[in-house]
Amino acid sequence: MTTYPLDFSPRTLLSAAIDSVRNPKAGVARLVATDLPTPVLWTALVAVVAASVVMGQGALLLVAGGAPSGNAYLANPLVMWVIQLALLVVMVYAIHFVGQWMGGLGAFEDSLAIVVWLQFIMACLQVLQTVMIVFAPPIADVIGIVGLGLFLWLLTAFVAAVHGFASLGMVFVMILVSAFGITFVMSLILSVLGIATPGDFNV
Repeated sequence: MTTYPLDFSPRTLLSAAIDSVRNPKAGVARLVATDLPTPVLWTALVAVVAASVVMGQGALLLVAGGAPSGNAYLANPLVMWVIQLALLVVMVYAIHFVGQWMGGLGAFEDSLAIVVWLQFIMACLQVLQTVMIVFAPPIADVIGIVGLGLFLWLLTAFVAAVHGFASLGMVFVMILVSAFGITFVMSLILSVLGIATPGDFNV
């Protein structure tokens, strides 16, 4: 079966995102076949995080008239962008190196590509959620819960596909263990440096 590279028209990207939700393995195969250069992937990651932050700020304006002034993380879009981007960069390297340590076959560029693509899919869902905040707030809440589940499912399926792992359950467990370990180490480093984590900003 021939795998066709992505076409970067908005309509095709949206269609490919929906297809990736339906069939994550085929979505990853198509993404890898596109073979985007690493600098392009990094630029795309920066852009999609920026778009996510802008939509997040818009949602806050719609819901509460703006971010809480006492929460430095929410009140400063640049801080949000830096932290989210840093977390995603850590995710990229974790997917690559932990995956290889577990016997995975994916290249670094593939790990970067699936993180970019996952964020694009979640940004599309974020657009829908923002619209629902205006017209049907209860549905927006449901979309937020569904989005969390979708994120975990797609992350697990994408990692399994890019590294050639057969067991989704084992991949999911390793994601949880890795996330816990990375969060613990980063919290220690930030504490030593005297930098408050996002959860501490409202204290």
